[in-house]
Amino acid sequence: MSSALSPAVDRRPGVAKVLFGSPILGPLAALLMASIFFAIMSPRFLSGPNFSLILQQVMVVGVLAIGQTLVIITTGIDLSNGMVMALSGVLMASFAAQKGLNPLLAVSLGLLVAVGFGLLNGALVTGVGLPAFIVTLGTMNIAYALTRIYTTSTVTGLPDPLTFLGDTFNLGGTAIAWGTVLMVVLYAITWFALRYTAAGRSVFAVGDNIEAARLSGINTKRVLMGVYAFAGLAYGIAALLQVARTGVGDPQAGQNSNLDSITAVVLGGTSLFGGRGSIVGTLIGALIVGVFRNGLQLMGVESTYQVLVTGILVIAAVSVDQLTHRK
Repeated sequence: MSSALSPAVDRRPGVAKVLFGSPILGPLAALLMASIFFAIMSPRFLSGPNFSLILQQVMVVGVLAIGQTLVIITTGIDLSNGMVMALSGVLMASFAAQKGLNPLLAVSLGLLVAVGFGLLNGALVTGVGLPAFIVTLGTMNIAYALTRIYTTSTVTGLPDPLTFLGDTFNLGGTAIAWGTVLMVVLYAITWFALRYTAAGRSVFAVGDNIEAARLSGINTKRVLMGVYAFAGLAYGIAALLQVARTGVGDPQAGQNSNLDSITAVVLGGTSLFGGRGSIVGTLIGALIVGVFRNGLQLMGVESTYQVLVTGILVIAAVSVDQLTHRK
């Protein structure tokens, strides 16, 4: 009788619980609200060419953020990715345009250099036991110095194969860059690997509790080495996209790309505490940054204020991460 007369309890999760409990829904809601706001503020925002421009603007940082996501899931952080990208891109451009190497070979050598830096980061983190922050801070400076030692001039006159990914094709009257297609494909491959393979599940296990993962039979050092090597490969591909988009090998590229990639990962809902995150959320996070910068530019807001807004977004995202972690 008492149970029949007791008030019913609504056990459905509230809106806040749903948003905080999913690494994707929160960033997706933020992206939709930002898009609606800028569509109201600027009639040019809702156009195919503008959306294509946003994708082209975020494709380099978006690919960098793929590697950054895996590193952060394992409770690390990579400050070197922007400088590694710059070095790899300059070498690709120089080998093909100045040394006369086959473009495919030039790209392969540039990718090998980026993977080499990833392996170096992984070896120092797993073998020596140094914090990822310190390791990648050091390799960031090494990559920067090597780039400046190699050249301080912009490499021009690139062959067509190096700039192909910057070319566009027509889709429904909108010009789409091949580089954006490659970015989406890379996200799809990484999403599948993280969600449906044992290696992907091991990445989350190591980030959640590395000692528990080791005791359960996971070779944690191998997992971390694989993460940093794959991250290096992503940075090399980002270098190719950078070269293709700009048409030059720029030794000044990547100055703030490490911070931009971290911003995309954090806005996408990946926890800085490790063990939780989503590669799809990272793509959404990169798009959030791109939408805000594009929308503010269409509104005539100065670039300084665009950086200010980005900083506020990062603090808000980290605050949400803290609250979720405590809960």
